[in-house]
Amino acid sequence: MSNVPITVAHGDGIGPEIMAATLHILKEAGARLDIETIEIGEKVYLSGNNAGIAPESWDSLRRTKVFLKAPITTPQGGGFSSLNVAVRKTLGLYANVRPCVSYHPFVSTKHPVMDVVIVRENEEDTYAGIEYRQTDQVEECLKLISRPGSEKIVRYAFEYALKFNRKKVTCFIKDNIMKRTDGLFHRIFDEIAQEYPGIEADHWIVDIGSAKLADTPENFDVVVMPNLYGDVLSDVAAQIAGSVGLAGSSNIGEQVAMFEAIHGSAPRRAGQNLANPSGLFLGSILMLVHINQPDVAELAHNAWLKTIEDGVHTYDMFKEGVSTEKVGTKEFADAVVARIGQKPETLKPVSYVENVVEADPKPIYSIREPQKKDLVGVDIFVDWWKGSFYGVADEFGALVEALNGDGLKLANIANRGVKVYPGGLPDTFTVDHWRCRFVAESGEGSGVSHAQLISLLQRFDAAGLDVIKTENLYNFDGEKGYSA
Repeated sequence: MSNVPITVAHGDGIGPEIMAATLHILKEAGARLDIETIEIGEKVYLSGNNAGIAPESWDSLRRTKVFLKAPITTPQGGGFSSLNVAVRKTLGLYANVRPCVSYHPFVSTKHPVMDVVIVRENEEDTYAGIEYRQTDQVEECLKLISRPGSEKIVRYAFEYALKFNRKKVTCFIKDNIMKRTDGLFHRIFDEIAQEYPGIEADHWIVDIGSAKLADTPENFDVVVMPNLYGDVLSDVAAQIAGSVGLAGSSNIGEQVAMFEAIHGSAPRRAGQNLANPSGLFLGSILMLVHINQPDVAELAHNAWLKTIEDGVHTYDMFKEGVSTEKVGTKEFADAVVARIGQKPETLKPVSYVENVVEADPKPIYSIREPQKKDLVGVDIFVDWWKGSFYGVADEFGALVEALNGDGLKLANIANRGVKVYPGGLPDTFTVDHWRCRFVAESGEGSGVSHAQLISLLQRFDAAGLDVIKTENLYNFDGEKGYSA
């Protein structure tokens, strides 16, 4: 079989050491790879490239479409963007996959039978990074959830479960509060689940779901969730399984995929032959399966499990009475190589060759006709401050209500999501950030025009009120498209 081209970055800190150890194991296990090496991270940042990656490196990633990346160091201070986020977004790596497995009794854990895969949406949510300072007292972060983005990640989770013989997919959301954004994610999960009748599907509100995951992870199998929850809980899941340092991850796109450890570059441990290469190594196992070398993945992974089982551990795993030998980075890799062809006896051996069932190809996301969209009002956000956090809503409300006219009327005013006018309470804490909702005089849901909105903004300006933002209110096929 021909070799598969991949792009490799050795990274910063402990990165070069753990990458050398990982590639040594893969080579000795028979991985069929043609490696292109690129420079990323601290050296590139400090050379004046604020992205941390050179333009020609992008060419390598687009050519090979497979990226094995060691951890990097992002310099402290402003002006440096996250390379991980840049690669994920630029190359459309929409699915972040993190298997979280316990290795009891060889790695300490409170959950000896844990085997959970976190599937995290990787491109949108609050991680779109769209933020504004709107007033002296208030900062804003926009949470963006799209239908195609949600369809891609939810369908991937079910396809993953089908391919790897997983029995259940669980959705974590917070749609009891965020009914539009998380509500969309939940609805799409329910729609797609119907296409996989052989896989159990359920959902949890993320707070109680997180508690259940931390307490009884054996009740979960594959868990899919939006970006922010997935980022937090994938680290939680890895840590309660045994250690964040033992977890690898894949970042899957329609064209390109990236594989890495989930830990950082640990510069204090660099150059000492101490670092545990297991996280990056397990990321490389995901890569081998992705590039259709399950035979090599199975050999290498079982050799690693046998090494762990034999008590050959790096300093971070070493425990008296359990470990038999404390080794360095290079020696750990050599121990894994020496066990190629062996399988663990206490830990469960992995099988990528016989047990992987190829899934029927399905469209990643659907294309549908847009719904009929009707403009029915506007929310106008105003920066207004009278030197008090209490008892000023009625005064502000009177100023705004005086701007009614031209077929528009004030429906209500809210402050940080709490209605304060009309009929608010003087006990409500308010800041300098006010949302003023205007709808048609004939009633909410009636159509309005952009000309009416422009005229209204002109009246705000004439009144000396500081408009900082507007959000148009729309109905879609007659259904309200905004929160109450």
